[in-house]
Amino acid sequence: MPTESVADTDKRLLSEDEVRQIVNNAAQTLDINGRRVLLIVPDDTRTSPIGLMLRVLNDAVGPRVEKLDVLIALGTHRPMPIERIYRFLGIDAAFRETNLPKTQFLNHAWNDPKRLRTIGTIPSETLRSLSEGALDGPIDVKINSTLFDYDHAIVVGPTFPHEVVGFSGGNKYFFPGIAGREIIDMFHWLGALITNRRVIGTHYTPVRAVVDHCAAMIDMPKHCFSLVVTKEGLHGLYFGTPEAAYEQAARHSAQVHIKRVARPFHTVISVCPEMYPELWTAGKCMYKLEPVVDSGGSLVIYGPHLAEISKTHGHWIEEVGYHVLPYFTKQFDKFKHVPWGVLAHSTHVKGTGRYDNGVEVPDVNLSLATALSSDVCRKINLGYRDPATVDLDEYRGREDEGILVVERAGEVLYRLESSV
Repeated sequence: MPTESVADTDKRLLSEDEVRQIVNNAAQTLDINGRRVLLIVPDDTRTSPIGLMLRVLNDAVGPRVEKLDVLIALGTHRPMPIERIYRFLGIDAAFRETNLPKTQFLNHAWNDPKRLRTIGTIPSETLRSLSEGALDGPIDVKINSTLFDYDHAIVVGPTFPHEVVGFSGGNKYFFPGIAGREIIDMFHWLGALITNRRVIGTHYTPVRAVVDHCAAMIDMPKHCFSLVVTKEGLHGLYFGTPEAAYEQAARHSAQVHIKRVARPFHTVISVCPEMYPELWTAGKCMYKLEPVVDSGGSLVIYGPHLAEISKTHGHWIEEVGYHVLPYFTKQFDKFKHVPWGVLAHSTHVKGTGRYDNGVEVPDVNLSLATALSSDVCRKINLGYRDPATVDLDEYRGREDEGILVVERAGEVLYRLESSV
């Protein structure tokens, strides 16, 4: 059973002392003496006190284990250099030398075959069943081979509403967090086929079923600390198996990270935080707000700092652009050479819509007010706004007029009160 830190109705924040008590109690249940332990954590595109968790875990289990290292579950995000890792953790080289002298910080390498291991295969009929008929197989299940240099894996990361799996957290840190491209692409494409509007903020989805099925192939002890976090602090901390910790954290996240509104808005200004430097991650500023934009309405992602589509996938996005799902499914032969994960990202950012007789009609008109030029926006099939012309004060406080400004967008899901 998971260790429950805060009742779901409790709005207070956990103190560091409470975090230490929860972690210490959890650590006493772990058979890790003399073992090699790998912590699997997110990158810095998620709000999370990972630095605090690392320090507390090092105090609680460091003296007992042979090894305590950290693997960053990048998925296909760009690697984090050590200086960026230090900033994310709130430490510096001197702190590491004094307190974490033996700890290695490792980046996942999703595109390096030498660093991946095949641990099983999902047969066609199994994938068809798990995906509720959306996908067929078979597909090899590959994961970072570094995992098997250790005796015990501990996931440490936040849980938020998620456009592909429903809620993040739990086994998602294995798949797609430290997985190979085949699973990453399949995972995202399945979510795209179901659509963001149906998946996001849903407790258990076909994608989560696939993730849990893959994680069951990892033959080693696995535990998880699932965090429920906002910019204000840590609301909840849950420990157990990845499945059990996720179960508790997702229900708490639904109370903390979902905001319901009475009616849709014709104009939404989604303010992109600095932690999203690329459109690949800043797409969350669309995903979390699409459900409350009126049909035919407009959403603007405002982020003057955002100057890149994607360092990893930008060339693919520039080739195919951003489009609604039927644009790809109705002419799939034209795009079968493109990684599924790229197509999924494209449809998630563009949102739902129609494609009939060669005419694409999105439900939401998306524009970028970023450092990306008008030419780039036109090339990738998105609207353009000069960020210098966007005065946020002009739009704030006008909800009664159908205009919404969301500060620091990307982690709180907006839903209509009338939705399920």
